[in-house]
This record gives sequence, structure tokens and C-alpha cells, in this order.
Amino acid sequence: MARGSEAAVGVVRGIGPDDLDRRTPCPEMTVGALVNHLFHWTGVLGHAAARKEPLRDLPGQAAEGRDLTAEPGWAETYAVRSAATAAAWSDPGAWAGETSLTGGGKLPAPFVGGIVLGEWLLHGWDLAVATGQRLRVDDELAAALYGDVAGKAETARQHKVFGPEVEVPPTAPLFDRALGLAGRDPLWKRPD
Repeated sequence: MARGSEAAVGVVRGIGPDDLDRRTPCPEMTVGALVNHLFHWTGVLGHAAARKEPLRDLPGQAAEGRDLTAEPGWAETYAVRSAATAAAWSDPGAWAGETSLTGGGKLPAPFVGGIVLGEWLLHGWDLAVATGQRLRVDDELAAALYGDVAGKAETARQHKVFGPEVEVPPTAPLFDRALGLAGRDPLWKRPD
């Protein structure tokens, strides 16, 4: 989880003010909107889920709809919150039992942990390609993501969390195959 967080944070730190209105592989989100989404899910909800805390807006945390990128030092604010979420998931107790990301029903904690990892890596990649950067994902992290995405891809598509599967050759790197399962084209290029 720490490496997933670090990968996303590395990309977020590389986003400049001129990037915030760029399109991303998520058609409904600009870079700025996706940064705010990532902060909400991996900096606030993911942290509360790991600690099995009730969801609430605390001072200094992003509320859905708050524009984090309008605040000074937003990238560092995200880095701190993301690292805190990764640290919370490093506790073995975070992976036991059930928890919630949305305040709705409870889900198995490993399922929720996989969602958080996917948020960092899938949306980290979305942000990277939209801003001309590279997301750094090692083989072990790619394997963890692939296993998680493969296990929930069909359900995620039914709930419109993932788009239609993008065909990726079976010889492609595992990370690219995970992107394809999650409805992303690994060859996506930003429109300039």
C-alpha cells in the first residue's frame, strides 16, 4: 500500500496549474476533478475504512465537492493524507473483518483495501498519462493490482465503476493487462 501511495503521490506532485483542465482517460473528469476524487477516496475515505472509523468530515480533510486544487500546497496536503492512509492499511487489523468506504453496507476489508490500491494505481495512471508523466509501478505492485482487478472486473463493469474491457495482448506487461481489464486503453494519449 505504501508503494501504491508513493506512485500516485509522485504523479500528483508533478501536476502543474496548467494541467488541471486537461482531459483524462476518465471522460467525465479533468485532471483537477480526478485529483479531488483521488484525494477523497485515498486520503479520506480509504483512511477511515482502514481504521474502521465512521465516515465523517473532519477539519483538514476533503469533503466531496471541495476543490483541493484551489488551496495552497494542495499536492503536499495530498501526499500527507495519502501516506497516512497507506500507514493505516499497513496495520494487519485493517485487513481483518469488514469495513465501509461509503458509509453504506459493510464489505470484506480485503475487498475495500483492493479498491484503495486500485484508486492509487488506476487513477494515478490516468493522471500520469493526462499530464505527460509516468506512473512507477514495479512487478509486485502490478501483480497485486492485476489480481484484484481480475477478481472484481465483471462486478465493477456491472456497477459502471469500470468501462468495457479493452483488449490487451496476453503478452503485454501485467500492469497494461490490469488497465485493460479496468476499461482503460494502455495506449491512451492525451489530446494536445
